[in-house]
Amino acid sequence: MATSAERPRILVLNQYYWPGVEATAHLLTELCEALARDYEVEVVTGVLHGHEDEPRVLERNGVRITRVASTSYERSAIGRRAANYFSYLGSALVHALRGPRPDLVLCMTDPPIVGDLGVAVARRFDAPVAVVSQDVFPEIATELHRLENRLVVGVLGGLVGAYLKRADRIVAIGETMRDRLEAKGAPRERLRVIPNWVDTREITPQPRDNAWAEQHGLVSKFVVMHSGNVGHAQDLDSLVRAATFLRDRDDLRIVIAGFGARHAEMVALARRLEVEDTVRFLPYQDRARLPFSLSSADLHVVGLAKGLAGYVVPSRLYGILAAGRPVVAAAEAESETARIVREVGCGIVIDPGRPELLARTIRDAAEGKHDLVEMGRRGRAWVEREADRAVAMERYRALVRELVDGAAERGAR
Repeated sequence: MATSAERPRILVLNQYYWPGVEATAHLLTELCEALARDYEVEVVTGVLHGHEDEPRVLERNGVRITRVASTSYERSAIGRRAANYFSYLGSALVHALRGPRPDLVLCMTDPPIVGDLGVAVARRFDAPVAVVSQDVFPEIATELHRLENRLVVGVLGGLVGAYLKRADRIVAIGETMRDRLEAKGAPRERLRVIPNWVDTREITPQPRDNAWAEQHGLVSKFVVMHSGNVGHAQDLDSLVRAATFLRDRDDLRIVIAGFGARHAEMVALARRLEVEDTVRFLPYQDRARLPFSLSSADLHVVGLAKGLAGYVVPSRLYGILAAGRPVVAAAEAESETARIVREVGCGIVIDPGRPELLARTIRDAAEGKHDLVEMGRRGRAWVEREADRAVAMERYRALVRELVDGAAERGAR
């Protein structure tokens, strides 16, 4: 490990970071803390909703966290989310330009145009910039009909395309996403694929009927679970509607654990369809409880709304596989999720947006027509080998070394 005086400086830009519960916040926190072993890392992040009184500058696990002034509205309304984004971008730009020279600028795509900010800062200091693409914007928003103003879509598409052409490296979290980004103008030679990850020592298979299952009345039930964001991309309508085809299964429980922009809507849908006895809504489970909550399901559902293949890759798949549980991937065949499940043999792939087909798949699983234990075993073995945190961190360290060392060599000439 290099001494502090010798260590290159990495400037990280992303709206969300610890203690945020967003997947990007958790992943970025783990990445930055791993890089802090060898680099001086500063994360420039925003003020979190519900954490407005957090210190604006602190150090945690070797990472300097700077929270610049920004609004912190609840994000379900797109206008409030935009206010959070733009207030963060302006403050982050001012802070970054006034700070010391970075040896690398690293961005994660929250907000989606933060890559443009990264490119501007990197060019100001003649430093390389890498952007980790967690989704492809604005396509994800237009496919979900969350953004339909053609002028706004065109401007945002141009801004995303600008940093894709100029960033020194763009990390895609899946092969299909890499193809999408290349089609948007990212030079293929600058693209790298590094999937998201899970800590397989932190999330391990636990007994099906554990204390968490007992606490929530799930012992001796056939449990189907969605664990994670309750938003627009997850196609949770199909999971709730599937319950209407399974009214005869008194032993069935569908658990939706998490919050998000559509949580209230899904609760209302379950009430309207009169399936509240079957469909249960629980809050986010903290990291310490996740091994037990994930293991309490016989079967997990990872849904991805139609049209989103390659534009987003649900990272919650890795936690499910780490817990040794099988998956129904309700996603288009070309999506990264469907490809993994199909190739690894850790679950069943079905078309998205088909509640009757999802219900039939759940019924078949409950009746023992699939070897769920073997599927779970295969998933655990694969995630240990290909998507463990240690594996991903080594891939990122190699990428950072390539950029920092390359810049240093050019500067020495």
